[in-house]
Amino acid sequence: MKNITSIIKFTVLIVILFAVIYPLAMLGIAQFAPNKGKGETVMVNGKVIGYQKIGQKFDKAIYFWGRPSAVDYNAAGSAGSNKGASNADYLALVQKRIDTFLIVHPYLNKSDIPSDMVTASGSGLDPNISPQAALIQVKRVADARKLPEQKVKALAEKMIKKPTVMGTETVNVLELNIALDKLKINN
Repeated sequence: MKNITSIIKFTVLIVILFAVIYPLAMLGIAQFAPNKGKGETVMVNGKVIGYQKIGQKFDKAIYFWGRPSAVDYNAAGSAGSNKGASNADYLALVQKRIDTFLIVHPYLNKSDIPSDMVTASGSGLDPNISPQAALIQVKRVADARKLPEQKVKALAEKMIKKPTVMGTETVNVLELNIALDKLKINN
């Protein structure tokens, strides 16, 4: 009986610690984070249209597309696919993405497609693509918007962010598409 009482006390203590105290502590710490831990929102004309560091789904020809998402861009369920590079289902999914991309970009060869356009990131919510991934979409976007290809390319190149210290260059897809919408307005 003494052991059962000790086990119950320990269980109650652990539940209080990890289900009450720890979450409240994290909430308190988040109050000192930018935007109180709620994410960095992006606003256009006073309306929140997305988040700075979370990928959003763009699938219209008039917009640059981001990386595919393993969680259909649902930030509440951030995760990778957990399928290895030799998994038959995963390989079939990547091939389907390649085939779809080539249908919409008939001017490309399979070897022209950067891997970030057909593979999801570890979080499934990567907001950035490589400069190469942005530049291969320029022709499609320019044609869809009836804009000069060189003007869209210049915009994409302008949006390339250099790494602060180490890393690779990236392009934030949401920021690029917002700038693209403003470009159309200014024409």
